[in-house]
Formats: sequence, C-alpha cells, structure tokens
Amino acid sequence: MDLHSKIYIAGHKGMVGSAILRNLQKKGFSNFVFKPSSELDLRHQAAVNSFFEKEKPEYVFIAAAKVGGIQANNVYRADFLYDNLMIQNNIIHSAYEHKVSKLMFLGSSCIYPKLAPQPLKEEYLLSGYLEETNEPYAIAKIAGIKLCENFRRQYACNFISAMPTNLYGPNDNYNLNNSHVLPALIRKFHEAKEKNLPFVEMWGTGTPKREFLHADDLGDACVFLMQNYNGSQHVNVGVGTDVSIKELALIVQKIVGYNGEIKHDLSKPDGTPRKLMNVDFLHNLGWKHKIELEDGIRMVYDDFKKKENVKVW
Repeated sequence: MDLHSKIYIAGHKGMVGSAILRNLQKKGFSNFVFKPSSELDLRHQAAVNSFFEKEKPEYVFIAAAKVGGIQANNVYRADFLYDNLMIQNNIIHSAYEHKVSKLMFLGSSCIYPKLAPQPLKEEYLLSGYLEETNEPYAIAKIAGIKLCENFRRQYACNFISAMPTNLYGPNDNYNLNNSHVLPALIRKFHEAKEKNLPFVEMWGTGTPKREFLHADDLGDACVFLMQNYNGSQHVNVGVGTDVSIKELALIVQKIVGYNGEIKHDLSKPDGTPRKLMNVDFLHNLGWKHKIELEDGIRMVYDDFKKKENVKVW
C-alpha cells in the first residue's frame, strides 16, 4: 500500500476495524471508502458485488463479523455460522472478481482444536475437535482461511489471513448478554462498585487461561502484515503469554477499585481450558506487541467510564 491507495475496511466502526483505521490514519493513509452496515448488508451478495464494482478498492481488510462470548455463540449457533459465512464469502469473492490488489481476512484463535497442544501453532489447524460452544463461529472462520488460501492457489490472489487472540480495546461490547469475558468483568466490577454490592459473580471456575491483545496492537499488526507479508500460511497474532480468568478478574477488580467478594457460578461453562497462541512466526517477521495487559485494561476502563456516563453499551 502507498499513502494514496484506496482502502476498504469492512467493519470500520467495530473494535477491530476502528483500530485498523486509527493505525492507518496515524501512518498517513487517507484514501478510505466507508460503508456502514446500515447502508450495506454484507450478507447480500449482489449488494456487496455492486459496492466493489462501483468503488473498486485496492486493499481490503475484513474486520466485519458477527461476534460474541460463550453465551451468544452457543445460543445463536445458526446465526453465527450463516452470517459469518455470507459476510466473508461475499467480500472475498467480490475482491477476486474486481481484482483487489491485496486482502486480509481476520479470524480468531477459536479455530484451533479444543485440546490442541499449547501454545497453539499455525499448523495445528484441523488437527482435532473444536470447542463445542463456539464451533459454528470457528467453522465459519476456518472456511474463510481456506477460501483465501484456495483463491491464492487457483487464481494467484494475494489474500492473507491473520488469527488474533482474545481482544479488548476501544469500541468493545459491554452488553452482558453477548460480551466477551474482559469487558463483562469491567462492567460487572464497575456496577458493583457504583451500587456498593457485596459480591461480583463470574462464570465457571476461573481456572481456564486466556491471552489478551489490545485492539490497537492488533491494528498495528494488521497494517504491518498488509505491508510486509504475502504468504499462504495464516498468521497468529497475540502476545505469547496468558493469565487465568481468576487472575484477570483480580486485575480488573484492582483497577476498578472494587473491594467486595468474587463468587463463582459453577453452573456456567468454562469453555476451552487454554488458548495461548504461539506467535514465533509473527515475531520472526519482525512484529511484537507494545501494550501490556494491566496498562491496556487501565486504558479501556477509562474509555468505558466515558461511555458509562452516557450509558452507551
């Protein structure tokens, strides 16, 4: 990409898309085509194709997806599979049809088998059974990786894939019905402090371990890969270290300043025991994260409090 290349970020208002946009703007890129979901339903093939035909973007980032935590993934299983397949299929195919110079597809660490060896290496893909609660979402993302891979093999398209670990950052979702664990904990501890509640309830045992990457680090990694990587192998994006959910809760509790008790709802599922990414491949390409977890949580808690004042979840 040069600074005048025409860039389309699908999902530019979401946590990931907005982080990519901020990073590009910081680096001097200015030629963007924006189309919010209210104006373009990415699940509709004809509408997506018409958009590509009219706008002819040169570079495409696919950050649009239907996402959620354990509960949302498990309850809306058909929606997660169908919507994500349609979104990515339509964009990738239109990018091929209209000769996009380069495309990046963004997936998730949930593509790896539930019991794969840790840390998760790129080659572990399709080596075992997926975690059952988010299997539909994972299958959609695996299909996206393979679609990019095979457009490359059959048509020599420069389509690459990046698989980020668990993310947090500005524009995160704090709705307790479908949020991920970190924003859910931030909201729970904040509300418990504000209402002087005696305890905060968290799902499961707290023993599963998770890795967390700030969205601004992911945005930087995506731009780095778009500029420097042209291989067929999907690339893990993470920090290479993890914490238990209980340890995470204690960090959030400290940052929020809540002094009550933490109780565990053992009727709720834990999910995958561990999901630590092996990021050696990315490190060898020359990129490493900059924002450490506690610093990042402090940043997003400040962002959350601004939203909380106007009740934007």
